[in-house]
Formats: sequence, C-alpha cells, structure tokens
Amino acid sequence: QVHLVESGGGWVQPGGSLRLSCAASGSVQRLNAVGWYRQTPGQERERVAYITSDARLVYADSVKGRFTISRDSTRKTVYLQMNSLIPEDTAVYYCKGLVATTSTNIVTTDWGQGTQVTVSA
Repeated sequence: QVHLVESGGGWVQPGGSLRLSCAASGSVQRLNAVGWYRQTPGQERERVAYITSDARLVYADSVKGRFTISRDSTRKTVYLQMNSLIPEDTAVYYCKGLVATTSTNIVTTDWGQGTQVTVSA
C-alpha cells in the first residue's frame, strides 16, 4: 500500500507562516501529480494548490501569491509553504495525488488524517 502523510500544521498568528509536508510512505517510486486540499466543518473540501507531474503549478484564487507548492523528488515529499496567513485559512489540510509505485503501477492515494492549521490572534 502507498500513503501520503501530512504534517506541519499548528497554530499561528495572522500574518505568520507555516510549511506543511506531504510525505510518501510504502512502495512509492515517484510522486506524480499531487494536490493540497483543505476543509472546514460543514464545508466541502477545496483544492488550494496542485503540482502536476511536469511541475506546472495551479493555485486557488484565495491563496495565490501567499501559498507555494513544491516537490522534493529525492525525499518523495510535497510541501506547501503558507505565508501571510489569515484566519480564513484555518482548516484541516490534506494532500492527495497520483503516485508511481515500485511495481510501475500508477495509483491514486486515499485521503489521510490531515493536519490542522489554526490562524488566530
């Protein structure tokens, strides 16, 4: 089995920064397209950032200019650098994507536990 595991959340004051990590575990050879998503209670999960297999970057309008997604292929990890955080960024953040396994299969990962980000004074 392959999984993506989120970490790096926490509490931060408005204007602060956090870096989230999405690390592959299991028989993963390569991360292909991976997205960061967030969800607040009672709301649908929304995609905030996405990196394609050829490194094109896509952002939701609400985070453009503040969030940066990146991939470290050696570490099989995707990061989300979040700057200029605002209270509206408070949510549980998840990552999900397509990974290439050591058996040369391409699989879509399941939703993980997520990591909580809280922005408040």
